[in-house]
Amino acid sequence: MNKISDRFSWRTYLLFTAVLIAAMLLCICVGSVSIPLGDTVTAIWNTLWRLPVPEGISRAIILNVRLPRVINVALVGAALSLCGAAMQGLLRNPLADGSTLGVSSGASLGAVIALAFGVTIPGVTYGGTMLMAMGFAFLSLTLILSLAYVLDRSLSTNSIILIGVIFSMFASSIITLVISFADDQVRSITFWTMGSLSGTNFGHARILTLALLLCGGIILRYARELNAFAIGEDNARHIGVNVRRVKLIILITVSVLIGVCVSISGTISFVGLVMPHMARMITGPNHRRLLPASMFSGAVFLLLADLAARTLLSPVELSIGVVTSLVGAVAFLAIFYRTRKAR
Repeated sequence: MNKISDRFSWRTYLLFTAVLIAAMLLCICVGSVSIPLGDTVTAIWNTLWRLPVPEGISRAIILNVRLPRVINVALVGAALSLCGAAMQGLLRNPLADGSTLGVSSGASLGAVIALAFGVTIPGVTYGGTMLMAMGFAFLSLTLILSLAYVLDRSLSTNSIILIGVIFSMFASSIITLVISFADDQVRSITFWTMGSLSGTNFGHARILTLALLLCGGIILRYARELNAFAIGEDNARHIGVNVRRVKLIILITVSVLIGVCVSISGTISFVGLVMPHMARMITGPNHRRLLPASMFSGAVFLLLADLAARTLLSPVELSIGVVTSLVGAVAFLAIFYRTRKAR
């Protein structure tokens, strides 16, 4: 394949970036209190260059509430969509995303235990939740891969998906059991399990940025190998791909990234499942184009979903997971129908 044609041009990246910035500005301006676009841009620009912000501009709302939330929403959307695209390519299954492995359920279980029993790290906001989510994500992956290896030493796709689905059901039952013993925390845990990024700050954004740079960079590095998986594991092996090594690296990387996202945002469904399909309709199956496009589309989608969650029933705020599930279910049915019709 031509090395030039299989990548996006800088103009395409500029277009993606412009759309993303426009969506972020929209989400900052619109809310329970509407803020003019000029005031938003002025507050952010002046703060970046350490200039005084003119009086009359809602500096606290823009910089302390909406901007950190919007940045976190975009990062989580990009991360979840990237993980979904990687898993669909790796497992050659259109229904695959990070949750197919059971890693999302494992991370959720760890976070729920931390919330229910008050596990904390002194001086670190949500530190206990984050540590438990990432720890359980690793443990879940280790358990799932170990069981899959016992059943099938080649670590075939079907074995991994089967064990992942079974583990997700098991983790969900444990979460329900934990909630039943957490009388004082039931409301907060229930809202968290549906996904929410309210109250997130720049500290969370730094963690998400670091995780996305490290894990996302590794996933993007293996775009060619993911293209090889599209023609089957045997064929990929014949053209020189170390199938087991690549599979383990991507599985571990996806697990780390999902664990970080779940610890901060809670469980958000359908982003990693639907958005890679949307991106694939635009870019085609080449992962060197698909993976970056999935990141941008996931970020924009989750931004708009979060905006809808904040404004549809204002002043009541919906869980972002409710919005993504409603939109994602309809979108997925449409994609599934279109795929079946094309056969």
